[in-house]
Amino acid sequence: MSKTTGYQPMPLLGPMDELENFVAPLTIAKIEPTIHKTALEDLTMTRQFLQSYRGSAATFTAYRRETERLLQWLFFIKSMTLQAIDRQHIEAFIEFCQQPPKHWIGTTSQPRQLLQGGIEVPNPQWRPFLIRAPKNAPTPANQAQFSLSQSAQESILRILSSYFTFLEQEEYILHNPVKRIRQKNRFVRRIQSTQMIRRLSELQWDYVISTARDLATHQDHERTLFIMSALYGMYLRISELVASDRWTPQMNHFFLDQEGHWWFKTVGKGNKERDISVSAAMLTALQRYRLSMGLSALPTPADHSPLLPKTKGFGGIKSTRHIRRIVQYCFDHAVEQLTKDGFDQDANQLKVATVHWLRHTGISDDVKIRPREHVRDDAGHTNSAITDKYIDIDRRERHASALKKTIDPGTLTNSADSVYNGSVTNSQTD
Repeated sequence: MSKTTGYQPMPLLGPMDELENFVAPLTIAKIEPTIHKTALEDLTMTRQFLQSYRGSAATFTAYRRETERLLQWLFFIKSMTLQAIDRQHIEAFIEFCQQPPKHWIGTTSQPRQLLQGGIEVPNPQWRPFLIRAPKNAPTPANQAQFSLSQSAQESILRILSSYFTFLEQEEYILHNPVKRIRQKNRFVRRIQSTQMIRRLSELQWDYVISTARDLATHQDHERTLFIMSALYGMYLRISELVASDRWTPQMNHFFLDQEGHWWFKTVGKGNKERDISVSAAMLTALQRYRLSMGLSALPTPADHSPLLPKTKGFGGIKSTRHIRRIVQYCFDHAVEQLTKDGFDQDANQLKVATVHWLRHTGISDDVKIRPREHVRDDAGHTNSAITDKYIDIDRRERHASALKKTIDPGTLTNSADSVYNGSVTNSQTD
């Protein structure tokens, strides 16, 4: 039988680098005595499962998030453990995730623990679920506005299926309950149309890169110009620009092959290494960036210096937040210029853009003029179907053919143009 949802969640699983030694006595103490011993075994098996995903911080975080939510629900809401779970429980769990209690939802990202008096203690502000207000929203996020997206539901099922497959193979449970869900279409919706890629328009990108050049020329923001060029020109993810325990971008990761072609080596999602072909324009951007730092125009194989060095101290920039601030500074100036020039709609759209839009924009622009297989490999897509999502030519043609369809035979053929040009008034509305 379900308990009340008054329990205030506290972390059960620790950070990636402390997973094995993480202890949560205050949380564990709240587990009912009847399931306490088995719950501890569940935690041990879950840590073993998560161990295999420590090679990628993003993947580890996603898998820990879903398994943590499930265990919190099992232990403290259902008073159950993993060995008793069946498909009905998985369905009930997803329904719970669709509308969790408000006190299970945070509005800001919080660390799992805080340091108090030299001792790490659970952070009372941590929550299993998170809702963030849209960028530049006039009001902060509200727990009542929380909703689980379609992709989030699919992610839950996918991750939990891997989790239970592991437990099944370890003979810890008898079967994978996710595979027994009979009507997955309750949670996984088939989408006929291609989802729109969130990217900058040609006008917006023109203003953004022009702004970056102006900042570099007049405010000595050469690093900003290089970052914007790399995110767009090489489709880099923000994580591929910063230093981490698994990879630190270096100058000599730009390298010349035996045929005289320049490449950039990086490590992306899934800890996969790939070489990205470097265009002449990107090579020019690199040269400008290096010369601004007093370096030679191009790196040698012996140049192990960080690609984005810290302004203070040694080593490369490790904070993605720092990169986001640099990009946002450029976006904000571009918004000002768009507004000044009368492009209010483009300016308002650019206000909600994020760093990742630059990668999407670079891929979308290049897939129109380059073989998709080349774009696929440079972007690090696992298959061409992902790259195909960036091809919007068919959507343009489909919309163009529909634009002048009439409903009223007496409607003028140019009425659609009038609407899209904003010249139709509301005088005929009832």
